[in-house]
Amino acid sequence: MEFRSYRASLSRSQGREGWSVLFRHPVRQDEATGKPGKRVRRGLATRDRGEAESLVQEVNQLLADTTYWDPAARATAEQRFDPRVVDIFFDKMVPEETNFAAVRDEIIPFPSTADVRKVLLLGTTGAGKTTLVRQLIGTDPVTEKFPSTSTAKTTIADTEIVFDHGDYRAVVTFFSRDEVRDNVEECLSAAVLAAHRGAGPTEVLRKLFVHVNQRFRLNYILGNGPTIATEGAEDDPDEEGAEILPEELGFIDLGPSDVLLASIPDRLRAISQRLAEIVRADLNASQDDERVLAELLEEELDTLLREDEDFHEIADDIMDEIERRFDAIQVGAVRRTRQGWPLSWSWENGDRREFIRAVLRFSSNYSPLFGRLLTPLVSGIRVAGPFSAEWGPRPMPTLVLLDGEGLGHSPNSVAAIPTSVSRRFAEVDAVLLVDNATQPMQAASVAALRALAASGNASKLLICFTHFDGVRGDNLPTAEAKEQHILASAENVLASIGEDLGPVAAKALRRRLENARFFVGGIDHRLDISTRKGTSTVAQLTGLLAAIDLVVERPAPVPVRPVYDRLNLALAVKAAAESFREAWLPRLGLEMQAGVTKEHWTRVKALSRRLAQGWQDEYDTLRPVADLHLMLQNRVYVLIQNPVEWSGPEPSESEKEQVFDLFAEKLHGRLLELATLRIKEERVSAWQDAYNRRGTGSTFERAQIIAQDVYDKAAPVPDVTPSPDRNRFLHEVVGVVEAVALEVGVELR
Repeated sequence: MEFRSYRASLSRSQGREGWSVLFRHPVRQDEATGKPGKRVRRGLATRDRGEAESLVQEVNQLLADTTYWDPAARATAEQRFDPRVVDIFFDKMVPEETNFAAVRDEIIPFPSTADVRKVLLLGTTGAGKTTLVRQLIGTDPVTEKFPSTSTAKTTIADTEIVFDHGDYRAVVTFFSRDEVRDNVEECLSAAVLAAHRGAGPTEVLRKLFVHVNQRFRLNYILGNGPTIATEGAEDDPDEEGAEILPEELGFIDLGPSDVLLASIPDRLRAISQRLAEIVRADLNASQDDERVLAELLEEELDTLLREDEDFHEIADDIMDEIERRFDAIQVGAVRRTRQGWPLSWSWENGDRREFIRAVLRFSSNYSPLFGRLLTPLVSGIRVAGPFSAEWGPRPMPTLVLLDGEGLGHSPNSVAAIPTSVSRRFAEVDAVLLVDNATQPMQAASVAALRALAASGNASKLLICFTHFDGVRGDNLPTAEAKEQHILASAENVLASIGEDLGPVAAKALRRRLENARFFVGGIDHRLDISTRKGTSTVAQLTGLLAAIDLVVERPAPVPVRPVYDRLNLALAVKAAAESFREAWLPRLGLEMQAGVTKEHWTRVKALSRRLAQGWQDEYDTLRPVADLHLMLQNRVYVLIQNPVEWSGPEPSESEKEQVFDLFAEKLHGRLLELATLRIKEERVSAWQDAYNRRGTGSTFERAQIIAQDVYDKAAPVPDVTPSPDRNRFLHEVVGVVEAVALEVGVELR
């Protein structure tokens, strides 16, 4: 390896009293170049300049001695250097993932009693999942505003609510520093490109404030700054008169943030102009080929930004402002990593009002609180306490409600749902699909139904149609007519699912639609039981609670044994691999297919970065792990419904369905593990290679690497011509099916 000299320096941001160390790490990979030399800036936890300079000298000793450039040398370093220096230098030298759910479990474990019912809520953005949660837990939509709602994407973190006795308790976990920094830099990059295209200061800041996938919103944390008015804020316009005041979250001086935000447009514009000239000179661009070179120029500009010190200084300033928000937390305990980044916050209080107000800092989207919120930094929030609905039974059933990000508005009904969602199917007792009655059974809801059926979890399904009061039409004079109108849309969907996944899937879903569907309206306000609409909705919600309690009742195992042919399994794997390839090659721009649009290079690059860093297995709607799992699960589920024979007496139809569902349910988790292993864990170096491609032609090169070095090796199409990759893939899928077959008493010949 070529030797490079590394030196650390002392750093201090304007307005901050603490000192930081700044250096290029000799081992950690720099995202901009794909080579060692990642820029690291960490606080030294001291305000004393002399002590800070001494710590920087120790960092320089580590940088100068290559024997410490190995993770195994940490124990030796701990005997010689300050623990702060050791933690900073050895941080992330070995990639690691934080199990945020386990962190929350340490503080508030889920109840383990037999009467607990875990309910996973699914639904499209804006369908009313979180509004329904408010009704179930009894929080006021005006004075409490928990959980937060809006017509746009609101819930982005896992929200877990436990019905329990005693005081109210909460634990919040936060994304890692690197993930937050990555989002900040992507927002900054988008803002620089906006400046490059001639956008004004206001538009540049808007690009900075909201990440392109709308999951990270900097203005929640920093405020809107001095130049952007608060009109058009994200809170629900109907929720007026709330008693939440900014000072109740503790004092934060927004002056430094406003000064920073006011300076950013000019600073970014200067960077864009300077780097654009460098790119134009390198590409030798002329006026005639300006349009042809536009995309190349933008990608080169993005690459150069990651290497530009002025760009990183702005990111440093923003990160400092983000960390300053944690200083204003006055209640609860903040647990930090060894590098000083917040890992979790927890608190317990018997006063419901005080409790809700403290939690709002981590969950709210209320515009008067912008500049004081930490909501975009939260990976998950779990609360527990004596929650109850005003209209509900006494006592309320013991529930655990699991709410998460909406499924989005994918135009493709066969799109895969996120792996974070499908992993929870096995953990919960019921899956509550919340759908908008005014536009029922759109693509994302259909995708959820398909996933539940193919995974053998259709018996867990409950469907709640919200906005029932908004269903209107001259041909719909009665509530019954409205219900039948909605159910007709659902029946069309079930027929389509039956054609793709088989009659057993359609039958199981139809049974749940008949016996576990509910229609509610007006749930965004307190329910008035003195009105017919309020009485009807309360009756439906009461029925929903009863259905949740009954859904866990499973029939006893039946002594029947289906027999399957291995050859048919091989054909199912082949069909799954072909479907996966057909879904992804057009999206990468390597093939043409009607109805499939090539993904923009920035989205593919963002996907490759997340898989290269090991943070996530998806980016927005780009979900290769989930897609492979979906293809395998669907094709194997069709096979499950068609055994070549039955060993023993011929079972009844209900017995067959029970056996099929058990087999599919057990396979679901194992196939997801296999897809994760093959697409993500075994292909990290290929994803890194794809992300690190730079310069002219890098978009095509990145697509080829993903197609050939990731997908073709992870999910090769079995063929008459054998190859090591094809054989291994086929044998691994067959091995998973064999193991599960043995576990559930199914024969595979």
